[in-house]
Amino acid sequence: MALHAWLLYLVAAIGLSLTPGPNSMLVLTHGALHGHRRTLYTVTGGVVGFTTLIGLSMLGIGAVLETSAGALTVLKLVGGAYLVWLGVQLWRAPPIDLRVDATAADTRGAVLFRQGLLAAITNPKALLFYGAFLPQFIEPGRDLTGQFVVMALTFAAVESVVEYLLARLAHRIRPALQRAGKKFNRLCGGMFVAMGAALPMTR
Repeated sequence: MALHAWLLYLVAAIGLSLTPGPNSMLVLTHGALHGHRRTLYTVTGGVVGFTTLIGLSMLGIGAVLETSAGALTVLKLVGGAYLVWLGVQLWRAPPIDLRVDATAADTRGAVLFRQGLLAAITNPKALLFYGAFLPQFIEPGRDLTGQFVVMALTFAAVESVVEYLLARLAHRIRPALQRAGKKFNRLCGGMFVAMGAALPMTR
């Protein structure tokens, strides 16, 4: 994977990790309830789940690319349109709900890990998203397996860092997101629309 393509992917992965979703909300909640050290179990479970979904998406993308030389262009255009659609949905979404249910707290590491894992792999939109997101950065002239491994490892590292920081700052971030939830959704939605419109045109 060329350095310029990886840097573009890194920026996009950071933006994606900052976008509100089931796992980021779970990490914020666990960080507020259990502290950042215990929440490392939740973070690890989420990263394992996301890496699994990326692997599944890569298998599907690789199979499609083997059938047609022009398949990558189609994947980029369809994927870009899907990212724009997701951005519009996020823009219109109601403010995020960050209420904590302390009565449901369970601090066992295995439980926290399982909750993080299930929050990632039971989100059907995640698999579709990776199928739309990853092809935007594939360079057809290079080894696909190597590119997939780099993208998976990069995203896993970014997601781990972002979610851990969310857990550490949970008490400070939660009230701010609660107050400015709609604006935050629109900021992230606009980012998705811009990314979906711009990335398919990049070379």
